[in-house]
Amino acid sequence: MVYIPTRQPDMSLGEKIWHLNWTFILLVCIAASVGFAMLYSAANGNIDPWASRQMIRFGVGLMIMLVVAVTDIRFWLRYAYVFYALALVMLIVVEVAGSIGMGAQRWIDLGFFTVQPSEIAKITLILALARYFYASRVEDVRRLTHLFIPAVLVAVPAFLVLKQPDLGTAILLAATGVVLFFLAGVRAWIFVSVGVAGLASIYPLWQFVLLDYQKKRLLTFLNPESDPLGSGYHITQSKIALGSGGVFGKGFLQGSQSHLNFLPEKQTDFIFTMLAEEFGMVGGLALIGLFALMLVYGFAISLRSRNHFGRLVGMGVTTAFFLNIFVNIAMVMGIVPVVGMPLPLISYGGTAMLSLMFAFGLLMCVYVHRDVNLAPGAAAGD
Repeated sequence: MVYIPTRQPDMSLGEKIWHLNWTFILLVCIAASVGFAMLYSAANGNIDPWASRQMIRFGVGLMIMLVVAVTDIRFWLRYAYVFYALALVMLIVVEVAGSIGMGAQRWIDLGFFTVQPSEIAKITLILALARYFYASRVEDVRRLTHLFIPAVLVAVPAFLVLKQPDLGTAILLAATGVVLFFLAGVRAWIFVSVGVAGLASIYPLWQFVLLDYQKKRLLTFLNPESDPLGSGYHITQSKIALGSGGVFGKGFLQGSQSHLNFLPEKQTDFIFTMLAEEFGMVGGLALIGLFALMLVYGFAISLRSRNHFGRLVGMGVTTAFFLNIFVNIAMVMGIVPVVGMPLPLISYGGTAMLSLMFAFGLLMCVYVHRDVNLAPGAAAGD
């Protein structure tokens, strides 16, 4: 069942480009430039191997963002389930024939490029849930039986990602789904009931679902000093690096923990720690302030959309962006367990960068088509 859009004069390609939110795009470019600088530093003052590749990926991602932004929003509405299904197929392929790296089976090796389908699933889940709730009446959303299908839409990719195993991304998928449920108007008692059920499931999850290394991470989170040279090494070194940076940092390329290779995964998961060591608390807060400004723009763009689908897509993209930032920074500070979550636009990564730029393209698409009314009339089929 799809809502038929009202007939409105379509903007030309030039008009769509003119109506892009160029301030937000500038903020994206600034954040990415910070990432290039930190990857340059991570390689001890060399543009290779990380910074040069990241620049190329960002350039490709920027083109993807612009193409997605000027695409008619009705296209994303019409084919939301198709993209979701393709992401599920890719997750199944990973389970069957994915390549293994760092103890996890999360990638599809295409020869010239390695794809991580879980990153793609983050975006397609938002499209699928936005499509479903857009096609739902307010009274439908308040019925528990109407929530079975969207619950399955969230549970299936989260389960497949958890099996890779990738606990961090699985949690992020579930959290994004919860936020979209809330934005769609699901009643509060349902969230309370699910929360109680979640608490009741902690013991069986611990006993039968979580793997040994995941249990060890949680125990290490509670007491990192219990195994400082083993499972607690990452977070211990991260805290040392954060503290050694002080207020103003040691200076660009001068971080001892990172450049003497005490800090693990400095180009990916712990890149914020390296930034804080070199630029101190001031540098860390400056980056957080930049992210906060981007989030403000993201939520403002979403709220300006006159159609429900656009609002849900925009809020979903912005929420997922926030959760990524929060989990990564909280992780390196020891506030949450280490779950292997890259910092958006800063950490090195191919699929993560391209999928994020695709998501920003959807956000820009919502902005460009903010005044398009999608009528509440329904019809079967596309």
